[in-house]
Amino acid sequence: MLHIYSTESREKRVFVPIEAGKVRMYVCGMTVYDYCHLGHARVMVVFDMVYRYLRHLGFETTYVRNITDIDDKIIKRAAENAESIQALTQRFIDAMHEDADALGCLRPDHEPRATEAIPEMLAMIGTLIEKRFAYRADNGDVYYDVSQFEGYGRLSGKNIDDLRAGARVEIGEAKHDPLDFVLWKAAKPGEPAWDAAWGAGRPGWHIECSAMSTTCLGHSFDIHGGGMDLQFPHHENEIAQSEAATGCHYVNYWMHNGFVRINEEKMSKSLNNFFTVREVLKDFRAEEVRFFILNSHYRSPLNYADAQLLAARQGLTRLYTALRDAGENNAARLAVFEERFFTAMDDDFNTPIAIAVLFDLVSEIHRHTGVERDSAASTLKHLSGLLGLLQMSPEDYLRGEAGQDGLDDAAIQAMVDERLAARAVKNFAKSDEIRDALLKHGVVLEDAAGVTRWRRA
Repeated sequence: MLHIYSTESREKRVFVPIEAGKVRMYVCGMTVYDYCHLGHARVMVVFDMVYRYLRHLGFETTYVRNITDIDDKIIKRAAENAESIQALTQRFIDAMHEDADALGCLRPDHEPRATEAIPEMLAMIGTLIEKRFAYRADNGDVYYDVSQFEGYGRLSGKNIDDLRAGARVEIGEAKHDPLDFVLWKAAKPGEPAWDAAWGAGRPGWHIECSAMSTTCLGHSFDIHGGGMDLQFPHHENEIAQSEAATGCHYVNYWMHNGFVRINEEKMSKSLNNFFTVREVLKDFRAEEVRFFILNSHYRSPLNYADAQLLAARQGLTRLYTALRDAGENNAARLAVFEERFFTAMDDDFNTPIAIAVLFDLVSEIHRHTGVERDSAASTLKHLSGLLGLLQMSPEDYLRGEAGQDGLDDAAIQAMVDERLAARAVKNFAKSDEIRDALLKHGVVLEDAAGVTRWRRA
């Protein structure tokens, strides 16, 4: 029975969907003005894992991840680049899809864009104004009136009086209360704008997720996910505006993944201490990055270092080597290992424990031959697939790709054949010379039962 930790209730709860057999899940996506960094990669991989597992459990799952394609950063970057906002955002949407595909992430069922959901946002803002949860300020902006919503702060656990004491009003803002947040920004010269009953302008950030999630999934849905940094104010504000507009409980389970950290600081563009997915993939393979992310529990901090990625590479090499040596046969799976794996995943998606079961299966493969070995290999392949791992053929993964100074596959195979010929005539000095030469190029030979296999170290 699946248990999920919900940030709002601060406890693990048995997962019971609103509609039997169906799950509706919304995840806050990217603001597309730059390449995705590892923090974004963690969001994509974590909720891809959740999506895969929910489907494995038999739920008809609808996964929505939005795209923010209009905001201050996008407008500023487009102006700096002297390109249109549409050209900038499409370029980075395409790049985001390339990164997500490389990381083995399934595409969400829906990817609504903010600029395509303006009518839904206008309708929700109009409802909030009508219900007196929002007001038009003297500067033309429309603000949400936090004082009108009972229970503001329940997700983040923040006290509204403490928040008010620590809040500040920026120059040019005309809000009634420091905690009030903008729903609609009045039009400024040279910026994109849409017509509205209260004046031309563009939406604030928070309203887009409320409008898009309820449009795609209904007024109430099962799971809302995102990074831990979005708990406050973004998700807190989503709750306030959504429940005020619809009169319904917004989300049943709030899931937040932990930060990616470098030198004990949160990785972020604002701190300029981030690595893009593309930069990391120059040195490490995408499946190694995915393994690295899943080898920590999604709610815990994830500390980035080359040593961690190298450990992920070694771990995947062990898994792929065991699979290659056993062969991929459709043998009956081992129920005892499946039970341990599913127990871990049912405990709030505990992927580190689930991955530990995979390594126990490696030991099982090495201990046995015949049917028992085939069953362990079949189980390893099946369970890894539920995490989006071991999706390549073992030979393709272990042989890898040649670096700039490396030998290509044909050159390696030619040297392996030459070494086999030397061994056939007992010229072991020549054989050792070729082995050492290959090793200098990062190629490891493995001799077993008259067969020589090679892999890149």
